Amino acid sequence: MAVHEVDQSQADARVGPELYINRELSWLEFNYRVLAQALDEHTPLLEQAKFSAIFSNNLDEFFMVRVASLKSQIEAGVSSLSDDGLTAQQQLQAIRTKLRPLLEMQQKHYRHSLKSHLSDYGVHLIDYANLNGDQREWLNSYFQNAIFPVLTPLAVDPSHPFPFISNLSLNVAALVRDPDSGQQEFARVKVPQKNLPRFVQIPPHLSGKQPEPVYTAVPLEQVVAFNLGLLFPGMHVEGHYFFRVTRDADLELRDLEADDLMEALEEGLRKRRRGGEVVRLEVADEMPEAVVQLLMDGTAVEAEDVYRINGPLGLDDLMSLLAIPLPQLKEKPHKGRTSPALARTQKSQLEDGSIKAEEFESIFSVIRRGDVLLHHPYDLFSTSVEEFLNQAADDPSVLAIKMTLYRTSKDSPVVKALIRAAENGKQVMALVELKARFDEDNNIQWAKQLEASGVHVVYGVLGLKTHTKILLVVRKEKERLNSYVHIGTGNYNSKTSSLYTDIGLLTARPEFGADLVELFNYLTGFSKQQSFRRLLVAPVTLRNRMEGLIRREIEHAQAGRGGHIRAKMNALVDPAIIALLYEASQAGVTIELVVRGMCSLRPNLEGISDNISVVSVIGRFLEHSRLFWFANGGEPELFIGSADWMSRNLDRRVEAVAPIEDPRLRHQLEQVLELYLQDTGAWHMDSQGDFSQRQHAGEANLAQQQMVRRWRGGLAPTN
Repeated sequence: MAVHEVDQSQADARVGPELYINRELSWLEFNYRVLAQALDEHTPLLEQAKFSAIFSNNLDEFFMVRVASLKSQIEAGVSSLSDDGLTAQQQLQAIRTKLRPLLEMQQKHYRHSLKSHLSDYGVHLIDYANLNGDQREWLNSYFQNAIFPVLTPLAVDPSHPFPFISNLSLNVAALVRDPDSGQQEFARVKVPQKNLPRFVQIPPHLSGKQPEPVYTAVPLEQVVAFNLGLLFPGMHVEGHYFFRVTRDADLELRDLEADDLMEALEEGLRKRRRGGEVVRLEVADEMPEAVVQLLMDGTAVEAEDVYRINGPLGLDDLMSLLAIPLPQLKEKPHKGRTSPALARTQKSQLEDGSIKAEEFESIFSVIRRGDVLLHHPYDLFSTSVEEFLNQAADDPSVLAIKMTLYRTSKDSPVVKALIRAAENGKQVMALVELKARFDEDNNIQWAKQLEASGVHVVYGVLGLKTHTKILLVVRKEKERLNSYVHIGTGNYNSKTSSLYTDIGLLTARPEFGADLVELFNYLTGFSKQQSFRRLLVAPVTLRNRMEGLIRREIEHAQAGRGGHIRAKMNALVDPAIIALLYEASQAGVTIELVVRGMCSLRPNLEGISDNISVVSVIGRFLEHSRLFWFANGGEPELFIGSADWMSRNLDRRVEAVAPIEDPRLRHQLEQVLELYLQDTGAWHMDSQGDFSQRQHAGEANLAQQQMVRRWRGGLAPTN
C-alpha cells in the first residue's frame, strides 16, 4: 500500500490545550528521572554522584536557553500562548513550583546519603569547619600558594559599582566591618574555578585515621571563604555567603541577514561570554535577606528568580569524583566489541603485528556483500565508523569523501582522517554546523583547521540547522564509481560514542548513494531537490512521509488488518504528529513509544489515547537512537535517523531518516525495541505527564544491561 502525501491542512492539525502537556514541565519531569538515578540505592555510589552532576548541568542549560526564552517573551510583550494554553509568565511559575522540591531532593541526597555512604569507603567530603589542625594548616598553606594570588576582592560602595558576575561562576559575598568607623561593607570574591579543582584534596596522611582514607577533600569555595581575613587585612570579617548566577546564553543569530556566518557567530560567542540578562540567582540558604536583596539589585532579578539552596551550589562539579580510584563504586567498565561483520577489516588484530592478505579484508568489500548494522556503544565506534573513514582516507581508489559534522570531540580522529584524506589528494567536503548550541566555538575552530588543510568546508543551508548524520565515500571500481554510505542517529563524536546509544548503517545500496549525492548537493549548492529514492529528508519530505506512514497504519486498522506502531526517540512534542497519533489510537492502532525526554502527548486517555503507551528508559548510557517501526499489515518497515518528532526536526532542520531494508537487520532492531519496551526499570507515563518506575526485577531485565551482556558474550545476532 502506498504511503499517502499529507496536505498542509493536515500538517497544521493541532490538538486542544487539554490534550497537550507543556514541554518545559515535561522536560523537568525528564530531568527528575535523571536525578532518580542518583537517588536509587541500586546505583553505585560514584555513579550517583555522576547522575546528580548531570541533573545540575542539564538544569543550567535549561535556564540558559528555555527559561531565558520565556523571560525574553515577557520582556518583548509576546502574548501568544503555549500549545497547552499557558502564558510565558504562567509557565515560569509552573517551572518554579515543580523545580524547588527537586532541588531539595538533590541536596538532601548529597548531605545525608551520598556523603555518609562514601565515607564508609574512605571517601570524605568534609567541611572546612570540621578539619583537624594538620589538615587546616596544610590547606592554609595551599590557599596562600595556589589560590590567594589570583583572587580579586571587589568592594561595593558609592565609588565602586556592583561588579559584573559571570555566568555560572561561584562567588563569595563577604560582609566586613571597619573597626575604626564601625561601618559594615560588602565585597564580592569570585572563586577561581577554571584552573583549580572544585574539591581540594588533602593528603591522606594528615587525617590522623588508620587506615588512611582514600580521598579527603574540601570544597574550594570554603577554602576561600575561611581565609577571607587575608584579603581584607585590618578589617573584621563578619560573614560569608555563597551565590551563583545563570545568564541568558542563547545566541540570537539571524543567519539569513549575516554576510559572513562565521564572523556573525564569533561575535555572538563574544556576547555570550560577556553574558546576557541574569535569569537565575542561586544563594546559600542561610544568606540574610538584606544580602539577598543587595544581590537582586545588583543583578537585576526579581524575587521569583532567586533559589535558596540548602547545600553546595553548582553540583555539576560532582562529576570530578568519578576520577577516584574505587572501581567497586562504579559501573563495570564497558569496552564494546568490534562488529563481527567487520572483524577481518581490523589490521591491528593480528597477535604478531603482521598483516596477511588472506586475513585482512577491505571494509568496502564487506559492505558490498551486504548492509552492516552498528549499535553503539556495544559496537565500537573506533573499529567501525572511524575504520571506514580511515580506510577511505588512505585508499587510492577513493576519490571523494563528504560528511556532516554537528558535534565532534576535542581531539577528533574523524577530523584527522578528513585532513589526511585531503592531503592524499581526495576531494573532501565537510559540512560543519556552526550553530550547534554550546559547540559553536569548537566547531568554528574545526572549520578553520579543516579549511587550512584543503578540505572544502560549508556551513549548511541558510535558515536551517544541519542535524543529519551522514557520510558518503565515492570509490572508483572497475571503471565505474560506486558509493558507500554511513547513516546514523548520533554525532561523529568519538567520546560520546562510548556514552550514548546510537544506531548506524553502512551500506553500498546504489539508491542510498544516489540520495546522499543529491542531499549533499542540496546542502552545498543551489539545489531545490524535492524527492529522494529511499531517504526521508527534512524539511523536504520527512514530515509528509512520517504522517503518511501513520495514516497507513490507520487504514490497516480500519480494514481489519491490525495497525501497530513502535517508535523510540528523544522527544515527542510536535502538535500535528500528536494529533495524528490520537487519531490512530481511536482507529484501533496499537502505539508503543519509548521517549527518553520530553513527551507532550497524553497516553491512556479514555476514548482518545487508550491504545497509546509511553515508557522512558534512563540508564548508564544516554539513550540517543531514533527508531520508527510500522507493522504495515504484516510487511513491517523500520527506519533509523537523526530526527525526533519535534517541529524543529521536521520543519527547521536538515535531517535524514533511512529505511532498514535487510530483513535480518530489521529483525535485530525489532528485538532491541522489544527489550526497551520490556525493561523492568523503565518509567511509565500516565495521562497527566507523570512517570512512575517499574519495580526492579533484577539487572537481567534492564535493557542496557541485557545488551551489554549479549554483545559481550557474542550473543547478539550477527550481520
